[in-house]
Amino acid sequence: MPTLSPFSRLASPVDTTTYGEYRIVRRPDDPRPLYRFTERIAENSYAGFTPRVGRYHIYAGWFCPWSHRVTITRALAGLDDVVSVSYVDNARDGRGWAFRDRYGPDPVNGFTLLRQVYEATEEGFDGHVSVPVLWDRATASVVSNDFRTIGIDLATQFRRHVTPVVDTYPEEHRAEIEDLDAWLGPAVNHGVRAAARPGPDGVHARRILLDAFAALDERLATRRYLVGSVLTEADVRLWVTLVRYDAGPNARRTINPGLSAYPHLWAYARDLHTLPAFRDTTDFDTFTAPGAEVPDWSAPATRPTP
Repeated sequence: MPTLSPFSRLASPVDTTTYGEYRIVRRPDDPRPLYRFTERIAENSYAGFTPRVGRYHIYAGWFCPWSHRVTITRALAGLDDVVSVSYVDNARDGRGWAFRDRYGPDPVNGFTLLRQVYEATEEGFDGHVSVPVLWDRATASVVSNDFRTIGIDLATQFRRHVTPVVDTYPEEHRAEIEDLDAWLGPAVNHGVRAAARPGPDGVHARRILLDAFAALDERLATRRYLVGSVLTEADVRLWVTLVRYDAGPNARRTINPGLSAYPHLWAYARDLHTLPAFRDTTDFDTFTAPGAEVPDWSAPATRPTP
């Protein structure tokens, strides 16, 4: 455990000499999933995780695209005063994510390490310490660290308490949203970093990624959003990868000349950036590679009229 001031409740600085690099250790005989906590918020939750104002807290990371999906959805769902959020530090050592000066202490539990959130829920926790995490104040435990279902529950389960700014998971479009995710999840969200690697695997991932970009560019030539005229969870899921593309995986332009090679896709991404839910939850400094040339996200974007 870190050496702490009794007043700060902040973790000591990153120290890989003492604690080593963070690693996900998974035993071959361990059948448990990487994201181990998968409870859901619902009025009829058998576990008792019902939607209530002030009950839940999100531990997030500005750097993390999976956290970013959740914080965008939280804003679009109108939950700024309903579900609280705080951020871990951008760097970690073998102890995992921690609370430090840049974003302040843990406002809910006073923990110094995110690992303590997990250990409070499962004694001796030995799994992946990830963000985002949905915490329940009522039971003092983790509800979920499954970023996909956290986003869906935030989008759908608090309607009795607040009117969403945007309904990002409308029932009539859910099948199409999930079909898009089945395609874009592997090809883009999970494939983008592989596409930046050398060797045959990188070449294969690069081809799949750029084919997806080309198909998206064609799709977005005649529609403002992925699902026609309505902004949905599909756009949120894709955008967090697009906004990081030229700042991170393609920082050295090893994949292609940049997102601007696809004019409709690039205009679509800039258009979303004009929305406060997207813009205000984005901190380029937390995911931009040193020396990367970040394109002009404030350039005007002409899009089809909904």
